[in-house]
Amino acid sequence: MDSDALRVFQNELICCICMNYFIDPVTIDCGHSSCRPCLCLCSEEGRAPMHCPMCRKISEKPNFNTNVALKKLASLARQTRLQNINNPDNICVLHEETKELFCEADKRLICGPCAESPEHAAHSHSPIGWAAEECRKVYKLLDYTQTCNPFNQMSLQDYVSLREVIITIQYQKMHLFLDEEEQLHLQALEREAKELFQQLKDSQVRMTQHLEGMKDMYRELWEACHMPDVELLQDVGNVYARTDLAQMQKPQPVNPELTSWCITGVLDMLNNFRVDNALSTEMTPCYISLSEHVRHVIFGDDHLGAPMDLQGVESFAVWGAQAFTSGKHYWEVDVTHSSNWILGVCRDSRTADTSIVFDSDETFFSISSKRSNHYSLSTNSPPLIQYVQRPQGRVGVFLDYDNGSVSFFDVSKGSLIYDFPPSSFSSPLRPFFCFGCT
Repeated sequence: MDSDALRVFQNELICCICMNYFIDPVTIDCGHSSCRPCLCLCSEEGRAPMHCPMCRKISEKPNFNTNVALKKLASLARQTRLQNINNPDNICVLHEETKELFCEADKRLICGPCAESPEHAAHSHSPIGWAAEECRKVYKLLDYTQTCNPFNQMSLQDYVSLREVIITIQYQKMHLFLDEEEQLHLQALEREAKELFQQLKDSQVRMTQHLEGMKDMYRELWEACHMPDVELLQDVGNVYARTDLAQMQKPQPVNPELTSWCITGVLDMLNNFRVDNALSTEMTPCYISLSEHVRHVIFGDDHLGAPMDLQGVESFAVWGAQAFTSGKHYWEVDVTHSSNWILGVCRDSRTADTSIVFDSDETFFSISSKRSNHYSLSTNSPPLIQYVQRPQGRVGVFLDYDNGSVSFFDVSKGSLIYDFPPSSFSSPLRPFFCFGCT
């Protein structure tokens, strides 16, 4: 290959953004390629949609696979470029030979005789080119785009406002002499919400500062990846130390969870309507699926394969021994040994099919789910995340059919979980309980 052709070939291996040989190249929808970090830094915090830096076409795809062939060619081109071998720092003082190896144990360059000496004989050694390529992978350890986003305070504010309303309604069902306790309860909620908002605000500041710091460090590490091999490896210890420090200093997000306050006398009142053996002893293996809207609110964009989904693991359903068409009814269910469960009432439509799909028409559920060691408590109709502590023991369900009311209670604390807005029931309602086998 003549020099002109070689030069043209090498130019095809250069990123149009950093003007250096590709490191982890990706090819976007329009067909152009660039370094993944360059594309990430040029976009708005690495989020879609992305614009091609060459033709400006939009790509809705958020992630791209590495172009393996282009990566190998760029690596070969980078290793064949002229190295600064005449640098005095690259000559071994003891043996007066060029340092062509990298000692992985001591993180420094050595010559061939040094590698055979007793000091380094037991260590692993790598050619400079290979070691430098491995070192360039350090930027992947510091993906600043994965920093937690600040919590949406407005959704919590709406929830707090809604919770004030349902607490007020709950107290209105009780005797007037509990008015003073109602006011104390609301004041405590307001104080706790104020403290939680401040924690979220402080957390947002910390996360924003950390994000900016990581972005600067990400850019510096990316620039360091383009240093000559010798200079890169001489500073590799400092690079790894800074990366470890950045990971250790990552701030932890605030868990927006409100205290479940006891409502005096509520369980004594509900036990007047207690139904013994409300659920059948017969368990039916089945696959449960909630509506798309419900799963989207509970699990967000990443809701495919969510617990209690048709694509998930097999669950067990227990139906009520009888359906209710009038009156007030209260029963309790022990959820101690289950992380994923659905509890409540639904239309009397039992089926022999092992796949059960629930929509929002006359279904009133409290839903507990666990994903990646994170617990979530929510309700449907409409779908709503519950920012209260998840019940650990028994959960009480109160159905007031005539007044169109369904409420859930944490029995161990005597506290309200949620009270559905009044509705008008037109069909028999049957208790329902479903739990996953994991």
